[in-house]
Amino acid sequence: MLDLARDIIGSQPILTAFLAIGLGYLVGQISVAGFSLGVGAVLFVGLAIGAFAPKAQIIGPIGLTGLIMFLYGIGILYGRQFFEGIFGSGQKYNLLALVACLAGLAVALGLGHVFGIRLGHTLGLYAGSMTSTASLQAALDVMKNKDPSIGYSIAYPFGVLGPILCIYFMTRRVKPKFPAKTQRFHMGEIAIGESFAGQTLGDVMSGPLGSVQVTMLRQDGRNFVPSANAVLAAGDAVMVSAERQEDIAQAAAQVGRLEPGRLASDRADLDYIRVFVGKASVVGVPLSNLPMPAGYPTHLLHVRRYDADLVPAPDLMLEFGDRVGVLTPPDKKEEIRRHFGDTVKAAAEFSYVSLGLGMVMGVLLGLIPIPIPGIGVVTLGIGGGPLIVALILGRLRRTGPMLWTMPLPANIVLRNFGLAMFLATVGVNAGQPFVRTVSESGFTMLFIGVAVLLTTVAIVLLVGHYVMRIPYDDLVGVASGATGNPAILVYSTKMAPTERPDIGYAMIFPSMTLVKVLAAQIVGLLAGGGAAG
Repeated sequence: MLDLARDIIGSQPILTAFLAIGLGYLVGQISVAGFSLGVGAVLFVGLAIGAFAPKAQIIGPIGLTGLIMFLYGIGILYGRQFFEGIFGSGQKYNLLALVACLAGLAVALGLGHVFGIRLGHTLGLYAGSMTSTASLQAALDVMKNKDPSIGYSIAYPFGVLGPILCIYFMTRRVKPKFPAKTQRFHMGEIAIGESFAGQTLGDVMSGPLGSVQVTMLRQDGRNFVPSANAVLAAGDAVMVSAERQEDIAQAAAQVGRLEPGRLASDRADLDYIRVFVGKASVVGVPLSNLPMPAGYPTHLLHVRRYDADLVPAPDLMLEFGDRVGVLTPPDKKEEIRRHFGDTVKAAAEFSYVSLGLGMVMGVLLGLIPIPIPGIGVVTLGIGGGPLIVALILGRLRRTGPMLWTMPLPANIVLRNFGLAMFLATVGVNAGQPFVRTVSESGFTMLFIGVAVLLTTVAIVLLVGHYVMRIPYDDLVGVASGATGNPAILVYSTKMAPTERPDIGYAMIFPSMTLVKVLAAQIVGLLAGGGAAG
């Protein structure tokens, strides 16, 4: 029976890949003291399958395709935050992460040399400690053997668990304080005082109402879509929205006074409707340039994106799956639904044209040789090329009719499935040599992986907190991005319950991924590639 199972697994690579994915996700759900491997368990199940069935090999581009899908999804999602960080406050964060990652590489190479570990294993240990699938692929390419996969699989578990433990103990020591989470969207109605009578709404909006968004105007007992040319009179009222309730209160104190819900309760002229964004023509366009139906007054009042309520600022861009609140005449509701698309299916849809073109450009960029004097020629490779292109496209969001972004649910599916395919391929193909290597020098390699990880995380946390005085919620985001695994970010947001860890991760993860990819190639070339193994 066992021989039959080995024969089937060894002769059916597609079956083997999905067996590793299915069982891997099942194992990844097992939690011990709050820790689980998640998608990383696919790698270990793949190793077990490869050890059980020596003939099992997942050949072809399946694994590389999965890696491209994962990195492309990361770049598209974090493109805007990445470039804002590179050209803003994130420069010192990236410098800190760079020093930490290079220090970790130095520790890996130094200890690997001391203990006589093969270079391919050492590069794999570094990639596994950093949980970086892209640098693993770079190491596989430059070494031209399976050694990096073995080192990666040995170091990966502590690469996930180690940063979580470090952040836990650091948080207990620092005991940071964070403001309570607040609602990101508040509304209020303000009555116009006599001192503003005769002024235009535009003048008031650029003055005392500058910190809020004016969403509706009430004059002579009727509600209107706000117009900058409207001349105000004492007793008129405006409905406003803001991220902070204090901004509304401050605006009311300057302009007049807060009013009860006269505007919201009167729907004779303008009614409120919530619709899903499902048409490409309204996605990726700043709200200031958003096309709206002509011939009758409409105004976008509210945007809900997944679990967050957003103030409709002029530079905000809609995404597929957003739910928007629109003021419109009561008899025009169906036209508004048609204009925005109004289908929940849009939350899982995206342009396969833009996906295909983006990935093609990424692969081509990864093929371009980059000569480095005294070292040789490196490339961005399958890992770096698609990531850079995706970051740029994620920043652009739209180019003419071409929409580059995708809804978050679709992005998550793309990334997770791609990563699972890559890890399944790596695990199955390295199963046999993994067993042999662990029996020979597994504990030594595990020690090196732990040392690499602790060096990297300690530099980020200790230097970042005690020397650079980085705010703690930013700091744990930087630590998560430097080490890479999303599970670390999830834990960081629990320790620092603000949105800053996500932003810090977005600023660091892409650039450090590129650093690790290039570092693996450069080290491999200096040592002569696979010949050095």
